[in-house]
Amino acid sequence: MSTESIERQQQKAREFMSLLPLTLAVAGLPHAAPGQHFNEGQMEARATTLRTAYKVARTIIADATR
Repeated sequence: MSTESIERQQQKAREFMSLLPLTLAVAGLPHAAPGQHFNEGQMEARATTLRTAYKVARTIIADATR
């Protein structure tokens, strides 16, 4: 893997982490109750919601900085 691609991957990870609070707010997912665990289907549904919310969060930031 080239240095360029590693740097790009790290940049994308930093971007994701910086947008995580906004992403979680947009997603609006409830927390699990203490002692409760999500099953695989629930986790996949939550992951899909987070992916969509991340795209929306990126759009919000892009619109706000224009």
